[in-house]
Amino acid sequence: MPLTSTLPTPDVLATVDLGSNTFRLQVSRVVEDQLYPLDAMKETVRLGAGLTADKYLDEVTQEKALACMARFGERLRGFNPRQVRIVGTNTLRVAKNSAEFIQRAEALLGFPIEIIAGREEARLVYIGAAHSLPATKEKRLVVDIGGGSTEFVIGSQFKAHVTESLPLGCVSYSLRYFADGKLSRSNFADATLAARNEIQRITAEYRPEEWQLAVGTSGTARSLRDILEINDWSASDITLDGMLKLRAELIRRENLKNVSLNGLKADRLPVLPGGLAIMIAIFEELGVNKMIVAEGALRDGVLYDLLGRQREKDMRESTVQLFKRRYHVDVAQSERVQALAERLYRMVAGEDLDQDMLKRLIWAARLHEIGLTIAHTAYHKHSAYILQNADMPGFSKREQAMLATIVLGHRGDMGKMLQVVNDPALWQAVVALRLAVLFYRSRNTIVLPAELDLKPDAKGFVLTVSQNWLKDNPLTTSAFRQEVSQWKNVGFELDISQR
Repeated sequence: MPLTSTLPTPDVLATVDLGSNTFRLQVSRVVEDQLYPLDAMKETVRLGAGLTADKYLDEVTQEKALACMARFGERLRGFNPRQVRIVGTNTLRVAKNSAEFIQRAEALLGFPIEIIAGREEARLVYIGAAHSLPATKEKRLVVDIGGGSTEFVIGSQFKAHVTESLPLGCVSYSLRYFADGKLSRSNFADATLAARNEIQRITAEYRPEEWQLAVGTSGTARSLRDILEINDWSASDITLDGMLKLRAELIRRENLKNVSLNGLKADRLPVLPGGLAIMIAIFEELGVNKMIVAEGALRDGVLYDLLGRQREKDMRESTVQLFKRRYHVDVAQSERVQALAERLYRMVAGEDLDQDMLKRLIWAARLHEIGLTIAHTAYHKHSAYILQNADMPGFSKREQAMLATIVLGHRGDMGKMLQVVNDPALWQAVVALRLAVLFYRSRNTIVLPAELDLKPDAKGFVLTVSQNWLKDNPLTTSAFRQEVSQWKNVGFELDISQR
């Protein structure tokens, strides 16, 4: 169906982020107020590297950028202007000849380019990050290290409260302090000190008492997280200790040409030292201990801003509801299983109940049968695959992995769980969902046992069920006996106690 200007709400939106390091195009579909990516293009242009000493974009870099614009322009053909937003960031803010360049670029793209101010960039970054994170109430410090500037935001839920942009960029710092790829202790010290001097301007507003969770976005943060985790320099996320180990390893290699690290992509290597020095300075100056990474960034914020809707609600809930409709979930069955799984989890968790895990269990119970739309055989594996790999707005990849694990474990052989479950709360969620599914195997409303309890013990779990109920339900009783064997396979005891 062709896109026309008569659509009251466009069903497809596109954005282009002309960053100082990377140009990105993203096309997304609007479904019930959610954005789902349809297509994405990324090119490492390093526009910031083309700035001369007197702040002019050199011709070689312009031609490389314009060639990228031509390719993006072809992809955007047929879009209505109301469906497209193109933004330029730090390099186009500071280049003295940006007006002439933009005129040439707009002719190739077919749409106007907006040069956004640093604080506006920060606001849009926050919107993008917030829409890829749970809508929790804590205040977040969101940091986006770009090629030519770094944005800092303190916000909560979908609202940015304090925004700032500083001239710290992974491209500019790599060129300035690591000339010819030289990696030395003094180079890192100079780069980090210069970054700390810049950050000191905002330290008072961004002190640790003003936020509870630190979040990184975009390429530098993702690259650092991947390198630290894969090389076992950090157990999870980004930590100062892990970055210091990475810095020591880079200094040992002496030059970028000698650097080859697991998790480091080739296009990130030239800007790694500058980005690392800036991130270390941020941690040291703002008192950050650990930083998680959000998948949403500037381009996502621009899309949501274009859509014009900043929703004050948990996007994960909206996503679960959408998935239930998309995969034709048997609502009555999912609600029965959810209610009992939640009840069992509260029993087994007791005073140590993990509210986040409870939410994941509830969502997993609602979606545990979505794989039936593919096939009944091994449907739990299909369900888990969808939850692991689908675009689920509001959920982090880590949360999707947990949902997939709970759903994968709700039936079948338990041996597959040993390598993926090492959290006691996650084991409790798995047992709660497995038992709830067994109770409602008939897919009908049943009278549950008058005596029903689930408790942990030193070796596993104890399920207490009324003796009369077990006699009246021999099929379920047989299923419980088989379940005891399944838990033995993973080193747990499931004791069925009659009362």
